[in-house]
Amino acid sequence: MLYQLRLRQVARQFNMRMEERVNERTRIARDLHDTMLQSFHAVLLKLSVTASRVKDPPEAREQLAAIVEQARQAVSEGREAVQGLRSSTVTTNELAQAIRTLGEELAADPKGAQCPEFRVYVEGATRDLAPIVRDEVYRVACEAVRNAFRHAQAARIEVEIEYGTRQFRLCVRDNGQGIDAKVLDAGGRSGHHGLPGMRERATLAGGKLAVFSRPGAGTEAELTIPAAFAYLKSSA
Repeated sequence: MLYQLRLRQVARQFNMRMEERVNERTRIARDLHDTMLQSFHAVLLKLSVTASRVKDPPEAREQLAAIVEQARQAVSEGREAVQGLRSSTVTTNELAQAIRTLGEELAADPKGAQCPEFRVYVEGATRDLAPIVRDEVYRVACEAVRNAFRHAQAARIEVEIEYGTRQFRLCVRDNGQGIDAKVLDAGGRSGHHGLPGMRERATLAGGKLAVFSRPGAGTEAELTIPAAFAYLKSSA
C-alpha cells in the first residue's frame, strides 16, 4: 500500500515535470523562430544575391553556390527542429507505424551500402503513451535504427515494442558487426553523441537504456519505462 502511494506520488511529480518541459520546449521554439532562424534567413538571402552577381572565376562561383545550398539546408533543418519542439513527433498509437516508415525510408536511401531485412513487432494491447514520453521513445528508436542501418552492416534489423502491464519496453536489435567493448565502456565514440543522447532521452522519459553488443555478434538496445510514467491514465 505504501509502495503504491509512493509510486503515485512519484508519477504525479514526473507528470508535472513533463508539463514544465512542454512549456519550455514551446518557449525555446518561439525564441528560435523569432531570433536565430529569422537572422539566418536574412543572411541566406544576402548570400543568394551575392552568388548571382559573381561571374569569375568559376571556382569562386561554384564554392559560393555550395555555401548557399548548405545555408538553405541549415535553415530547413532548423525549421524542422522548431516544428519538432512545438508538436509531438508521433501521433497517438502510431509509434510502430512511424518506426516502420523510418525503416522504409532508410532502406530506400541510395547511399546505403546494403538493404537489411527490417521488421517491427508489437506485443500486448497498444496503449497511449504520454506525449513527451512517446517523443523520447521515438527519438531513441530513430537513433538506434539509423545506427543499425548505417554502421552495423547487418542483414537483419528488428524492433520490438512491448506494452506490458508493469512497464513499456522498446528493443532494437541487429545481427551486424557489433560495437567494440571499449566504445561501450566509454559510453560512445569520441566526438559522437548517439549513445549518450539515447541514454539522456531514456532518463528524461523516466526509463533506462541498456545496450548489449559484442564484435561480430550484433547489437541490442533496450529501453524500459515503468508503466506509471509511460502510459496515459486514460489508457490504463
